[in-house]
Amino acid sequence: MLHTRIPPVRSVCGDVALWGVLAAATGYGFQDASAASPALDLLLPLAVLAVAVPLSRRRPGAAVVLVNGLCALGMADSATPANAHVLSLAALSCLLGARVTAARRPLLVLAGCLAADLATCAVLRTPAVWWFYALTVLPAALLLPWLAGRHWRGRRELVREGWRLARSLEERQHLVAERARLTERADIAADMHDSLGHALSLVALRAGALELSPDLTYRDRADLAELRGTIADAVEQLRETVAVLHDPPRTETGAGLPFNDTIEDLLGRAVASGVPVRWERSGAGPTLSPLAERGMYRVVQEALTNAMKHAPDGAIRVRITHEADRTRVSVVNAAPPADGPAQAAEGPTSGVGRRGLMGLRERVTVLGGSLWSGPYQGGFRVTAVLPHQATARPRTPAPGPGTAPGTQARTHGRRTGSALPSETALHPAPDTDTVSESAKRLVSVRSAARRRSAAAFAAPVVAAAFFVPAAVYLAWQLTTSVLPPSRFDELTTGRPRTELAPLLPARAYPYPPDHARSAPRPPGARCEFYRSSRDLFHEVDLYRLCWSHNTLVAKDTVPASQP
Repeated sequence: MLHTRIPPVRSVCGDVALWGVLAAATGYGFQDASAASPALDLLLPLAVLAVAVPLSRRRPGAAVVLVNGLCALGMADSATPANAHVLSLAALSCLLGARVTAARRPLLVLAGCLAADLATCAVLRTPAVWWFYALTVLPAALLLPWLAGRHWRGRRELVREGWRLARSLEERQHLVAERARLTERADIAADMHDSLGHALSLVALRAGALELSPDLTYRDRADLAELRGTIADAVEQLRETVAVLHDPPRTETGAGLPFNDTIEDLLGRAVASGVPVRWERSGAGPTLSPLAERGMYRVVQEALTNAMKHAPDGAIRVRITHEADRTRVSVVNAAPPADGPAQAAEGPTSGVGRRGLMGLRERVTVLGGSLWSGPYQGGFRVTAVLPHQATARPRTPAPGPGTAPGTQARTHGRRTGSALPSETALHPAPDTDTVSESAKRLVSVRSAARRRSAAAFAAPVVAAAFFVPAAVYLAWQLTTSVLPPSRFDELTTGRPRTELAPLLPARAYPYPPDHARSAPRPPGARCEFYRSSRDLFHEVDLYRLCWSHNTLVAKDTVPASQP
């Protein structure tokens, strides 16, 4: 079943209003005409307009051709070529410029219409005034409204593109703010993993140590085993939460919540919980920036947490070496004893278990350091190198050996400890690539609008430079070929041309109508025509003077219109 596209009510009302205005102009021209035919001069134009106006929405070029045909039909009028259809031609030409983006096809349509008008003048052998009308009025009605329509279209595109850019930037601002909010959630979850996960691991380790006490009853050991399992499940759930909330790679500007804890306090709590930790520090104690000190703390904390989780009862060795401008932190855990308790969860090769090391690598890389992790002598080793005066900077970390590639580090919201996005996150700099692309598009539309404006103002100047000299020349020809009626009366036949030369104009009228040229003349005589008035806007009677051997043999008056 075919579905016919129904035009909206607004378009129909607009077409009806335009047809009404053009029909009123056509009716006024028909009423003003002296001998007009109702069928050809009124009904036919109204029918053509009824077809051309709605057609201009889909085929504006065809609509212009139809109305130009009415103007060409007016060339056959013996009284005057001018009619009210020029107004309709200008209106539809303006719609052609406003509704068609390209310029090539409309220019071909306008050139074809002008060629058809000139061909009509040639076929009908119209007088000079008709030619002047076809070369001035009709081109102006075709070209100038079309340029005005293109200018109007360009201005609308410029305004529309500007609003589109504004909406795009506004939507991007909302998206950036939402992304900052989600990033804060991920950062809070990551801090929970770093701090709470470590504390829960110590509690689980203490519960495992108490479980081996010989003074406990069977029920107490069962309760401690259940408590240790519950804590292990809580740690796994915490890791899964971090994995869900963790965002794709992003820019880091800070490094964690403010704290007063030190590495010595961290290792002291681990020893007090029964963790077999041995640590040493070498090198002169440097002055570390807060970010570097925080980074070292996180490296030791995460490495201890992983060791207690994946290799319980395995010996852990922590070495901190201060060099000239950087500090090296190394945490090595030995393999757990064969008769020790079973591992609490999967090893570091699992995706969830690697989440802490991935976040740790992000943190260290953003601080300008590097981190390596991997198996070592049956156990596992984590080594980090941090500069003493570390400053946070955005950077995409490169994956190190033995671990999965890390994502970029976390934002400034973690350093401030605020759960709300920072002012910088809420009002970030716009996306350079997108803004540049939108700006390029806006500049392109603006340049096109300027070119159309320049063409709209330059076209009348060019047209005037071409048509004004032609109009002046035609007016000069018409005014210098006028023979006043008083002088015409003084001319008598039989007198030589030399005697009558002072009464004759400087030149004869070069564009007599066909009925004047074909009028009977004396045998062997050569006839010249002269205008009887200086009126440039109406056809006037012509005087005909026939000469034979430079002697005036006949004179008569040829009416302006063919009888």
